[in-house]
Amino acid sequence: MEIFLEYAWVLVVLIVLEGLLAADNAVVMAVMVKHLPKDQQKKALFYGLLGAFIFRFVALFLITVLVNYWQIQAVGALYLLFISIKNIYEQKFKKEEEEEEAEEKSQKGKGFWATVAKVEFADIAFAVDSMLAAVAIAVTLPEVGDFHIGGINAGQFAVMFFGGIIGMILMRFAAQWFVKILNDYPDLETAAFLIVGWVGVKLVVLTLSHDKVGVLPHDFPHSATWEIIFWGVLLAIALGGWFTSVAKKKKHATGE
Repeated sequence: MEIFLEYAWVLVVLIVLEGLLAADNAVVMAVMVKHLPKDQQKKALFYGLLGAFIFRFVALFLITVLVNYWQIQAVGALYLLFISIKNIYEQKFKKEEEEEEAEEKSQKGKGFWATVAKVEFADIAFAVDSMLAAVAIAVTLPEVGDFHIGGINAGQFAVMFFGGIIGMILMRFAAQWFVKILNDYPDLETAAFLIVGWVGVKLVVLTLSHDKVGVLPHDFPHSATWEIIFWGVLLAIALGGWFTSVAKKKKHATGE
């Protein structure tokens, strides 16, 4: 009974953790699908997350191998930083005519399946992050039996698996909600891309703390100090963008 309660408690902790991780991941995905027609946005999220779920399921069996490849998160970090800087630059420094011309030229790269591929690629980097955190928590549980999956005790693996599934569901609905907000408040897009860039910084921190890179301490990405910094900055960006976009919307509505 004591072991059951311990497992149940860790599962709750993992669900909360996945929910927190899903929040910033969902913002990135919402930004990626926003350019699509509304009837395709939900489909892109569905197919993208379906592929991501398959990847996570397979990755669970290979986590002890994947943790050795810091390049996965490094590429993900560079990709998120690139799209963040690129889009903020175009919004702030390009003239409207240039933006329209650039948009027309880039539409071929922004099709439905290209968007799905981008969503899946971003989630691969996120998946390694969430699984590393899940492993760190799950391995604190007492082992159940002698059966192991992917180098992890079967009981611990089961907790990670169910926590991951619930996290994926939370991410999907959160992403849909963020898409709706971005459609209702277009001026929030700059703040959204700033968050995308900040999540890219988060992946940079994870890369630099990898055992094979060693620039930052291994435990730093999951320390209270970094968690406070990360969520504090993310919240500041979100609130600043929200108040600014609401003010602009009211200004446009009153015709000022």
